[in-house]
Amino acid sequence: MSFTTEDVDTIIAELGASLTPSQYSAFVAAAHAALGNCSGPGAAYRILRDLQKSFFIPPIDTRTANTGARHQRASKLANGPPVDEDSVRGHTSARTRWMRGWRG
Repeated sequence: MSFTTEDVDTIIAELGASLTPSQYSAFVAAAHAALGNCSGPGAAYRILRDLQKSFFIPPIDTRTANTGARHQRASKLANGPPVDEDSVRGHTSARTRWMRGWRG
């Protein structure tokens, strides 16, 4: 099985899909320089996989931006005792759940 430049371009396109345009152009140039005389697509993928990791900058995770101590407030529900079946609220809750299933 022969190893063509189309195979190399396909591997480069797949690995460079998550890069920004400026990172992608630098990755393509470095990929062609790193491959040289590569023996096949498997070896090319292993070489380019590690090269792509050096060019990829992960995006900032904004979901954890507002999770500091200042944003965590105490609540009666979270800090109170658990609702058990032995308490009045627990009996009412269990009865309500049973009635909803029974009627439904």
